[in-house]
Amino acid sequence: MAEKSVPGEETAAGWLVLIYRVPSEPTRLRAAVWRRLKGLGAIYLQNSAAALPATAQTERALRKLRHEILDMSGTAVLLSCDVLAGEPEVIAAFQAARDDEYDEIVDKCQDFHGQLEKEYRANHFTYAELEENEEDLTKLRNWFAKVARRDVFGAPGRSAAEDALKTCEVELEKYAGRVYAEEAESR
Repeated sequence: MAEKSVPGEETAAGWLVLIYRVPSEPTRLRAAVWRRLKGLGAIYLQNSAAALPATAQTERALRKLRHEILDMSGTAVLLSCDVLAGEPEVIAAFQAARDDEYDEIVDKCQDFHGQLEKEYRANHFTYAELEENEEDLTKLRNWFAKVARRDVFGAPGRSAAEDALKTCEVELEKYAGRVYAEEAESR
């Protein structure tokens, strides 16, 4: 299996597959399971069969989710396995899911730039706006870190997201400089 180490993370060895069934009503139960699996970075092999690279962290998360599904009066089986045939397709699906997430980060970075441009056009250079933009950048960094942690195969979209974040950081520093200059002039 092709593996790529991510600094600070264990390398995946094999796959974990959660096969589950959740009662159809109330629908919020199905949605909750889907959100949890999406949040873990799982890919669906088919309906109600989700896979993740096997790590101690993903095993703990899937065991916990299995228990929650059982508490919902559902059924769930957690398997540890190797792919005998078709692993390149499974890895490609996993990487495509990470690339989709990286693309979302790039889009949000573009929104961040748009917000800074709006502040420049409005000549709005306050500490409150700077703080708000710093918080937005922190959220983007945290989101990127979460996606990067589960990107065990090195999805190609990672570098574009890293570059977009770096550009956000540079632009925020320029904006901060302008806020500081405006404050100095107002004294």
